[in-house]
Amino acid sequence: MHFAAPGPGSRPPVRDPEAPRRVTLLELFFDLVYVVALALISRSMVVGLDWQRAAEALILLAAVWWTWAITTLVTDMYDPERNEIKLLITAVMFGALLMTTAIPEAFGARGLVFAATYVAIHLGRGLFLMPIVRHETQTQRRAARIFVWFAVSAIPWIVGAYVSDNARILCWTLALAIDYSGFRLAYPVPGLGVVPEKQRNVTAEHLSERYQQFFIIALGDAILTIGTMFSLAHSEAENIVAFAVAFLTTLLLWRIYVHKSGELLPLAIQAAKEPSKFLFTAPYTHLLMVAGVVTTASGFHLVLHEPKGWTPPAWLAVILGGPALFLAGRAAFEYEVFSRVSLSRPGGLLALLTIAPAALYLPPVFSSLGAMLVLAGVAYADFRRSRGKPPEAPAPPH
Repeated sequence: MHFAAPGPGSRPPVRDPEAPRRVTLLELFFDLVYVVALALISRSMVVGLDWQRAAEALILLAAVWWTWAITTLVTDMYDPERNEIKLLITAVMFGALLMTTAIPEAFGARGLVFAATYVAIHLGRGLFLMPIVRHETQTQRRAARIFVWFAVSAIPWIVGAYVSDNARILCWTLALAIDYSGFRLAYPVPGLGVVPEKQRNVTAEHLSERYQQFFIIALGDAILTIGTMFSLAHSEAENIVAFAVAFLTTLLLWRIYVHKSGELLPLAIQAAKEPSKFLFTAPYTHLLMVAGVVTTASGFHLVLHEPKGWTPPAWLAVILGGPALFLAGRAAFEYEVFSRVSLSRPGGLLALLTIAPAALYLPPVFSSLGAMLVLAGVAYADFRRSRGKPPEAPAPPH
């Protein structure tokens, strides 16, 4: 891959409105880091599982997701075929991989590596972009606004790396709150204001394809867990039952995601009167769904190793909580596309809550089976609702 420096007077690396917006091979290569990151997060959640461990895993997921989501928006705004942007993507890939190596000990000895790399990715991106867009005043100001917010959140990120246990959780939660709030508020900065509406345009084809691809990466974590955590400590019948339940659950997660909303996301963005609204909602709805899939994969780890015995409360929270998080995110996603929420979404959440008390007295594999049956009911309700009817047009909220 050749990275040439831009020559004097070369145009800023912003996207040409008429250029193709398909995902590049470098972006797909960049995604490989996150296959490893999600796998490590789902496994770290169940090592000595308790409520603190689950909170730590979700914090790590939110941080890893934000490095991907912001980089994806950069490749949506700037031309990923330009050498400068290729160099930026490669640098972020290196940083994300370094962050990934620190995940198993992020709340231990390698907390500073994780936090400092996260901060370096976001501040480094701003320091790189501002000079190369210096001839585009508005574009440079947008990069400056984003840089200021990440500079503010860098303080609790670094402070958190020097404290331990609950204090680190609190510091990093505060840092993530700043990062996520800044994006939602369009990065207001005194003297610069917010990112102007005209600079919040999104590309339907590119952005929707990127979110779809990351969801597939999350499902890949579930498949990886199923394939690598197959237990030899139990009878073949127990192994096959747990294996089949995990696989069918993964298949149902995919089916529920793609049914209508997942397929029609590009058209929904195009049909929206204000496509920029997707810019402010899609990262959050997809984070919820991805968190649900990653948590479900953690549940597979538990079930495939211990299919017998009663289900501890913390295990139950993971086994049923994963599908619950997914359905909550899927409900918000459906509202983004159709301005409504099907009854099967809250119905599925209620069903998961209903079976929870009884599941405490059953083996983990039955808890996982119950979650699978709930998802099957949601998928069947989707099928019945659309069967024999003409394709529904997306109707995003105004």
